Amino acid sequence: MINIVLFGKPGAGKGTQAEFLKEKYNLTHLSTGDIFRFNLKNDTELGKKARVFMDNGELVPCEVTTAMLIDEVKKHPDTAGFLFDGYPRTINQAEALDKFLPTIGSSVTATIALEADDEILVARLLERGKTSGRADDQDEEKIRVRYQEYNEKTAPLIGYYKEQNKFYAVDGIGTIEQITERLTSVIDNL
Repeated sequence: MINIVLFGKPGAGKGTQAEFLKEKYNLTHLSTGDIFRFNLKNDTELGKKARVFMDNGELVPCEVTTAMLIDEVKKHPDTAGFLFDGYPRTINQAEALDKFLPTIGSSVTATIALEADDEILVARLLERGKTSGRADDQDEEKIRVRYQEYNEKTAPLIGYYKEQNKFYAVDGIGTIEQITERLTSVIDNL
């Protein structure tokens, strides 16, 4: 089983690349955003718990996010592997994933970061915001706040996975095809 953690700042191209990678490697794509939307829309027990925090303007605790992810993983017992998109975002979540995966006979194979300059990513998101309708992609100040949160909470994962020899950085600038080629080169050599 191959399990890839794909991460990078908003606008780095994770969603676009995830579509190619899941097809090429027959992986189950687990997007935390999609999992959250499913739980909220279907008013699951975990969705109800998350909504309480969200309604109070608070971040959903790692335990709730992790429980949602684990529920989703358990729905796919016969998968060839997982492509984690948006999870883990913190060291606590990475540790929770490392604790859970062995219970299903697996582990994180690699963590791949799509890296790009902030100014290029801001421009990408502002352009995406013109067509996506996403308010958080139309406000440069909000974009920069998201980057600050990424730098504070998610960037420490680089060291966490480097210690395990599971971290790979990929240049996230170029055509979609060029970036896909860089990613597949890393995965094919694992």
